[in-house]
Amino acid sequence: MAERSSLIDLSTPLSIGSSFRFPLQTADARREIVWGAVLLVLLPGVGWFLNMGHRVIVIHRLQHGLPPWPAWQDYRSLFRHGVITAGGMLYYYLPGLILAYVAWGLGSVALAFVAGAFIVAATLAVPGYMSHYCRAFDPSEIYDPFRALRRCLQGGRAYWRAWLIALSALVVSFAGLLAFGVGFLITSVWFWQVAGFSFASVFTQRFGLRAAG
Repeated sequence: MAERSSLIDLSTPLSIGSSFRFPLQTADARREIVWGAVLLVLLPGVGWFLNMGHRVIVIHRLQHGLPPWPAWQDYRSLFRHGVITAGGMLYYYLPGLILAYVAWGLGSVALAFVAGAFIVAATLAVPGYMSHYCRAFDPSEIYDPFRALRRCLQGGRAYWRAWLIALSALVVSFAGLLAFGVGFLITSVWFWQVAGFSFASVFTQRFGLRAAG
């Protein structure tokens, strides 16, 4: 078993190596990735929300100085956190999706570009609320896209480094398709954990989200 002091956590300098290794660094962590993939198969749709909630709990535990695993506990809470944070994503993307639908109906290229800009802005803003919500499970941290986007801009170069790491992990995750597609379930869960950890590292350090003591 790895020594606690040697484990990668939110105080570890952000790098592609630390982020890629974070979800794989202990036997418990690796088992939780596999179980997340199993839930995607056994509980279509519900499993996705549970995995979202799992990431929230992992970051919450890290922010409070607790071991991140095991986090597959209290499935009702996991589902609730998954639904709340996914609801924020829908809220952020909805204006762009509505504009895209209108642009398609009108055949307007100009409006399609505006819709695309809204969707890109939503994508960039979502990480701006996730880590803050994880700290105290306060839904009011979610439904303010302008504040979330402002936090992202305040994240500076580290925020864009987290995006580079997340996109690199996304590319790597497609290697799971080589295992008859089944492996992609595991690598996709790994990818989301890499992305969640990377952005949590940036925002927890930038805004002092680690609990005292």
